[in-house]
Amino acid sequence: MTHYFHRQIQLWGEEVQASLQGKKIVIIGCGGLGSSLAYALGSSGIGEIHVVDFDTVSVHNIHRQITFKLGDEGKYKADIVKESIESRCPFVKVYAHIGRLEDFTCKEIDVDLILDATDNLPTRALIDTYAKSVKTPWIYGSVEAFNGQVCFFEKSNFKPFVISNKTSSGIAAPIVMHIASLQANLALRYLAGLSVKKDVLYYLFFSEEGELITQKLGMPK
Repeated sequence: MTHYFHRQIQLWGEEVQASLQGKKIVIIGCGGLGSSLAYALGSSGIGEIHVVDFDTVSVHNIHRQITFKLGDEGKYKADIVKESIESRCPFVKVYAHIGRLEDFTCKEIDVDLILDATDNLPTRALIDTYAKSVKTPWIYGSVEAFNGQVCFFEKSNFKPFVISNKTSSGIAAPIVMHIASLQANLALRYLAGLSVKKDVLYYLFFSEEGELITQKLGMPK
């Protein structure tokens, strides 16, 4: 294991790396954000990863969901994520939960961090309620077009977000990986015991001139 994680051990030492083996997380959703999160955090040495998703792979998913390939259509996303991550990193145990968030919460599995990889605001509101009930922080992420949002929720809540039925404008594949990467970095820093700015929403977007802009917004508590 020391050789496998050599570059991370250079970053923070063997003790911190070993501590990650004892961490448990749950990723809600195994699509674009979820599969990228599982890759990033599984490859970082998080010891136990639970993935929750009720859906199966469709052709239109594959361009932005890095775990899946042509031929996976009809298979459960959570099962494929489990197989892919465990084959990539033998030091990680992945548990696939086929179902919705409510099905997972009924199992009363304790985790250190909850990661949102869903695609709708009502489910994220349920994640916030669940996270508050078990006193566990969660990391929100969303993508649309070339834009994305990330927030580490601890004391603030998700209620200020407006639930709407606006039609999606589509999603570019790279922004999915970008936002998942930011979520994974926040998660890894937190689980490794490093400082993390909490309850701040980061909104990333490209201006009409093609400039990448990041805005920071404090979330009400």
